[in-house]
Amino acid sequence: MSLDLSEIRQQITQIDRDLLKLLSERHRLAFDVVRSKEISKKPLRDIEREKQLLLELVNYAQAENYQLDPQYITQIFQRIIEDSVLTQQTYLQNKLNQQREESISIAFLGIRGSYSHLVSRQFVKQAQAPIVELSCNSFDDVFKKVESGEADYGILPLENTTSGSINEVYDLLQHTDLTLVGELAYKIKHCVLGNGKVNLSEIDTIYTHPQPAQQCSQFIQSLNKVHLKYCESSSHAMQMVARLNKPNVVALGNEDGGKLYGLNVIKTDIANQENNITRFIVLSKYPVKVSPQVQTKTLLLMTTTQQAGALVDALVIFKNHDIQMVKLESRPIYGKPWEEMFYIELDANIHSENTKKALADLKDVTSYIKVLGCYPSEIIEPVKL
Repeated sequence: MSLDLSEIRQQITQIDRDLLKLLSERHRLAFDVVRSKEISKKPLRDIEREKQLLLELVNYAQAENYQLDPQYITQIFQRIIEDSVLTQQTYLQNKLNQQREESISIAFLGIRGSYSHLVSRQFVKQAQAPIVELSCNSFDDVFKKVESGEADYGILPLENTTSGSINEVYDLLQHTDLTLVGELAYKIKHCVLGNGKVNLSEIDTIYTHPQPAQQCSQFIQSLNKVHLKYCESSSHAMQMVARLNKPNVVALGNEDGGKLYGLNVIKTDIANQENNITRFIVLSKYPVKVSPQVQTKTLLLMTTTQQAGALVDALVIFKNHDIQMVKLESRPIYGKPWEEMFYIELDANIHSENTKKALADLKDVTSYIKVLGCYPSEIIEPVKL
């Protein structure tokens, strides 16, 4: 005799609750792991161990005939491993940077519901102190609020997998004494948001920030005779559409932000590519200490001489010291036509002896060099089998 749907759903609910209990127990064990590594001084991540774990789980499922797809198993446990690594990292960083603040103020682009606002909440989710949120109308305003001390931290988007580097932020980094203290990745899921139900063919005006417009350009081009109205942020765009309350006027934004303004999702997943992720940086007036056991990034700003091969000479130094360069970005130098400065992002801790030697060698082949920040990364790259 087959069970009815309600009974099946009750069984699923109980299994889900059992899974939550097991996940909680595994999460707690991450603290035992990090305390052990704290004593042994081992790195938080053991890539070979992670690969071995995933392979053993896939093989075990096959041996037990669980009928689970290997990719499904791998994706689930990659996320579990990520949680464990970030939990351990937060533990070490909090011990190293013990701060007892009455409140934490954080500046971000836009108002409630912007992507930067959502990321700022993600950044401070572990904070024990009350959070003060400071809305800004421009990237420059974010910098100024942190530089003046009005904000403890500033959240800024640096690059997107669809639209690429955000040049305005890179250019502002040239002229600040602020330091990078963290980075986060946020999956961007752009939606068309409006008042009530409306057919796409009826839309004649879209309010948006330039970045979402660029990331959703193919969708926008598929519409007929649509006027773009640019706003300071995606949250400002959603706020404007809610105020206008016209069925043929919509905003590009996110579903969570749309709910704050009473907007309906008309169409989702409209970015040019499915894997649309923005990397955000965190700025502060004061640097953070980074545990040598934690995955660490360093961002450098440098200029080279105008001699042939000068840039190559600089980059070879990182290779000679076995330091991985993960990004190279060039930007023009204001007031010096056809000259450029370079942002170099490294998987390295500036306090390690190896990195210190590399930076010393770099001074011999550059005309200017500045460390913009040495910081822990919350972007955990999953291991691949």
